[in-house]
Amino acid sequence: MNFLKKLGRILIGILREISDESAYKRHLASHRREHSGAEWRKFSEERLRQKYANAKCC
Repeated sequence: MNFLKKLGRILIGILREISDESAYKRHLASHRREHSGAEWRKFSEERLRQKYANAKCC
């Protein structure tokens, strides 16, 4: 059973990283802010802006 619990925790951790949930938690902690819809929107917009700011050429 311990193996299944560890595997489950690892999978959940991977999903949180993929979905930016972990990054958002780190963002809140580093800026000492509380979770809110406005804060999530601000975080998401900034991540997308950074991702697409450097256009890649052919």
